[in-house]
Amino acid sequence: MSDLSSFPITKRWPAQHSDRIQLYSLPTPNGVKVSIMLEETGLPYEPHAIDFGKDHQKTPEFLSLNPNGKIPAIIDPNGPGDKPLGLFESGAILQYLAEKTGQFLPADPARRWQTLQWLHFQMGGIGPMFGQLGFFHKFAGREYEDKRPLQRYVAESKRLLGVLEARLDGRQWIMDADYTIADIATLGWVRNLIGFYGARELVAFDELTHVPAWLERGLARPAVQRGLEIPKRP
Repeated sequence: MSDLSSFPITKRWPAQHSDRIQLYSLPTPNGVKVSIMLEETGLPYEPHAIDFGKDHQKTPEFLSLNPNGKIPAIIDPNGPGDKPLGLFESGAILQYLAEKTGQFLPADPARRWQTLQWLHFQMGGIGPMFGQLGFFHKFAGREYEDKRPLQRYVAESKRLLGVLEARLDGRQWIMDADYTIADIATLGWVRNLIGFYGARELVAFDELTHVPAWLERGLARPAVQRGLEIPKRP
């Protein structure tokens, strides 16, 4: 069994299987990236639910692993050099797991970098903009009398969907026939935008052709279906 005692987070969320990757997360668009990836790769892991309702993400134990106080985060007991490795930031975790397993990131250098650019497109564009739309449409921001912020994020979300729509024209996945971490990173956000955030009509989603078909293909994957529910909400 691996010794994870040097990670304070394991005091609050003990590892029952310390030889497995420890996942600290919730089934949010960022969280499910990693649970889907773990399901797709078949790597053994142990999920721990981080209850935002109880501010678990603000505890010293959690902050010791992710000082930014966000999910997801992992500990891999079998990291580089067979030493435990803690990681946060979902994009970095996806790339790490892809390189660890040799899956969902093309080996060809040019295609590898192209995949990573689309991963960063999600991290720097789709995630932040869709998240802000959700705040101003569904959460506290909807009470603001000034609707210019909402209009701004609706317009930007529509633009980003347009970029994705153009990319998927004639392609099964973002990287042609290859399902990659770029798809894994993006699926949960598009699903959330039209589902949980209730912005389907706002962003004119049904006027698109390729993005809805891509989303349907992605959500049909068994590993995606499992990953979307992991970990169970507290």
